[in-house]
Amino acid sequence: MSRTRSTAAFALASALVLSLGACAKSDRDASGGGGGGEGGGTFTFGAAGAPKVLDPYYATDGETFRVSRQIFQGLVSFKEGTAEVAPGLATEWKPSADGRTWTFTLKEGVKFHDGTPFDADAVCKNFERMYSQTGAGATAAASQYWADNFGGFKGGKEPSLYKSCTVKDPKTVDVTLNRVTSKFPALLGLPAFSMQSPTAMEKYKANDVKAQGEGFAFSEYATKYPTGTGPFKFGSYDQANGTVTLVRNDEYQGEKAKIAKLVFKIIPDESTRRQELQAGSIQGYDYPNPVDWEALKSEGNQVLVRPAFNLMYLGLNPKANPELKDLKVRQAIQYAINREQIVKTQLPEGASVATQFMPDTVAGYNKDIQAVPYDPEKAKQLLKEAGVEGFTLNFWYPSEVTRPYMPAPQRLYEAMSTDLQKVGIKVKTTTKPWNGGYLDGVDVGQAGAFLLGWTGDYNTPDNFIGVFFGDTTNRFHTASYPWGQKLSDDLEKADSIVDEGTRTKAYEGLNKTIVEQYVPAVPISHSPPALVLAKGVSGVTASPLTDEKFAQVTVSN
Repeated sequence: MSRTRSTAAFALASALVLSLGACAKSDRDASGGGGGGEGGGTFTFGAAGAPKVLDPYYATDGETFRVSRQIFQGLVSFKEGTAEVAPGLATEWKPSADGRTWTFTLKEGVKFHDGTPFDADAVCKNFERMYSQTGAGATAAASQYWADNFGGFKGGKEPSLYKSCTVKDPKTVDVTLNRVTSKFPALLGLPAFSMQSPTAMEKYKANDVKAQGEGFAFSEYATKYPTGTGPFKFGSYDQANGTVTLVRNDEYQGEKAKIAKLVFKIIPDESTRRQELQAGSIQGYDYPNPVDWEALKSEGNQVLVRPAFNLMYLGLNPKANPELKDLKVRQAIQYAINREQIVKTQLPEGASVATQFMPDTVAGYNKDIQAVPYDPEKAKQLLKEAGVEGFTLNFWYPSEVTRPYMPAPQRLYEAMSTDLQKVGIKVKTTTKPWNGGYLDGVDVGQAGAFLLGWTGDYNTPDNFIGVFFGDTTNRFHTASYPWGQKLSDDLEKADSIVDEGTRTKAYEGLNKTIVEQYVPAVPISHSPPALVLAKGVSGVTASPLTDEKFAQVTVSN
């Protein structure tokens, strides 16, 4: 998963090596041998990047969430291999007649890793902690997932979806909202809203977040003591060796992890991840290059292909390129991009051209919308009518990253840049590392056009077009358009419709309006990402949400 705004920087002391007892030593050479059963063994996974912060509430990046999913649990979860909501720390839930109060029945006998009981009081303390952020924490930049999903904070000017949390008894809790929303309770399955130990958060000052340069400095809770209820506990983050180590939670209520240790070895380069898999120093990695899938299989590895629950788009921002305020210019760019050729030559088998800003499995997808055809002559005509022939587009693409929807950013950029130049648009190229200036630059409006995308967090339309365009301060800068506020308001109204059929039709209409009348960006493709496991690894189910859990992994030699 990845969010639409930039992630906060993870501020750690330069010499800091986080450790817990024996886990402090480097696991660089740990192999996956000696695998199965609860007796021991290590599984080492090649991570595409380092976690940015260990407190998932402040996180936004997939690599942090990959670690968080092993340590923490939410009130709800998702059925393995699907986007279907399933019980988590809550065994069941039901809404009130007006749809605003949800009653959750909690699992009993669960404890956090520090021994604190998980109960209704802990749930309410978590919600109040998230809602009651102050200072730097009460900003969308620091608490992005809360801002994107719940809105404002206690005492702030912006309205919040969250209203209150009430303990009914130790195993029953009411969560009350200020309005009906289609995304509740599914959004509680996001790692950002995981239940965390109230004791540890208070002891280690979890809410102590301060602005620091272009990012944030977090408390020692977020750097040393993340405390959840999951099958693994945090062990160490050895920055020098680039490894995050988790250890089995032997007090876990449920089926305990089959391995004693789970290591995430940070390897940003995809080709290097493949080489380490071949050498046996890791037993799996994510986002293999699609051109390598068959070769990986022929070497005896397992290539698990996820459903394409994602979208890649070409973002357009009039703040950096005023020419983009003209609808004809945005439409010209739509016609200029040869999306069918990009899907055919740059993306894996099973990829498809996107007609709108959500996959066809999401309620609200409009089957009547046809993909805008590749028509360079039409593009030239529109540019001429707009009076901007030969204008220069500030086009950005990211480096040092591989995303589920964007396996090779440079090649995708080159294909689109070539298409744009064919219709007379000049291109000024900027490339920056994903977490080294790219996302920040896009967010503050420096890029006129930019490559980004989205992997769904849960299966609702609000999680796609609501996240993209539901706030006029989004990275498309829709406040620059006369229709920006109306679109934001219309999306919130659609999300609040109680009747599912009526809500679906409202979203179908909004999808049509967005791609035909507004054109705030160009939807490019849906792409099925994969992950690779070595021969002998079992117990992993590929998830469309990239929600893979590793507790049941076994490794045989």
